[in-house]
Amino acid sequence: MLLKVHHTLAEIPADSWARLTGTDTPFLKHEFLNALETTGCVNPKTGWSPRHLGLYQQTGNSETLIGAVPLYLKTHSYGEYIFDWAWANAYDKAGLNYYPKLSAAVPFTPVTGPRLLVANNHNKQDISQQLIVAALDLAKQEQASSLHWLFVTSDEIPLLEAEHHLSRNSFQFHWQNNGYGNFDEFLAGLSSGKRKKIKRERRQVAEEGISVKVVPGSELSREHWDSFYSFYYATIQNHWAIPYLNREFFYSIGQTMPENIVMILAFKNNEVIAGALNFRDDNCLYGRYWGSNGMYHSLHFETCYYRAIEYCIENGLQRFEAGAQGEHKLSRGFLPTPVYSAHWLDHAEFNRAVSDFIDREKHGISHQIAELNDHSPFKQVG
Repeated sequence: MLLKVHHTLAEIPADSWARLTGTDTPFLKHEFLNALETTGCVNPKTGWSPRHLGLYQQTGNSETLIGAVPLYLKTHSYGEYIFDWAWANAYDKAGLNYYPKLSAAVPFTPVTGPRLLVANNHNKQDISQQLIVAALDLAKQEQASSLHWLFVTSDEIPLLEAEHHLSRNSFQFHWQNNGYGNFDEFLAGLSSGKRKKIKRERRQVAEEGISVKVVPGSELSREHWDSFYSFYYATIQNHWAIPYLNREFFYSIGQTMPENIVMILAFKNNEVIAGALNFRDDNCLYGRYWGSNGMYHSLHFETCYYRAIEYCIENGLQRFEAGAQGEHKLSRGFLPTPVYSAHWLDHAEFNRAVSDFIDREKHGISHQIAELNDHSPFKQVG
């Protein structure tokens, strides 16, 4: 076995990477991660320095990639969506450096997916263990305070816990397709008040003379991307947020992975006035970014939720993940769904303190999920 640390994803051939990632989520695709790097969204200047791990099987003079981790050396905690700012502040008050740290993640993307990438014809547990140990060794070599695995799958948690990581729980709101034949069947399962509210919001959009169209990635022009980028940037400015992604990134993924892209555009008087960017795989739709050129009543709900749910029903997708946070999603048919991360801190005393915090946090999150489920928008059976 040969372990390599890659400072750019371009060092790994796309076909070798694809043999590890499959089609589970579009965000692990070589095209997506490489676009972040080649367009300058991810680099040392933005606080994301690639340190991708590659585990290779050597046969004679050939090397075959059999395991990998998308890994980054970070100088801040922006763009991760699993929040550790309080930990960083505690380090600072103690006169210690929290940064740099290592994060196994997809930058700017709060979507669950494997972080321990293993070829199908190899032992998942054995290769995963080697990758975790290699990541821990790298953290020590880089003098990182900590190692973080963000939005991992539930079956990766035991593997990480076995290597002295602390598991952490959070949750998002996801919509599930319960075999609906159309949008009206979905509405029929909601309580009367929630059903009427959604119908009213959809009606208000139509009454403003706004039409909504789903455009697959293969039909998106450069002009479409320019319009969408202006909406995206306007939303960023309105919320005093950080524009992690640039126009060139959107151009790049539009060219290299159109089969994974679903754009929902709103029109008024033949002008594009709003857009929502979604990604898809064989089973799931992922809502990522949205924006508009002005304020329109209920248009956000129509483009980001209702038309996307219709798309899932029409195309047989089983799940819709509409992004992080947002308790307003509950009344629109999205239920709390656990998400997971795992953390290792080199400083023993802080590791114990974080462990205690995480234990208390888990109880609070469990209670919060139960309370939210008590307010489910769906009709009670029995």
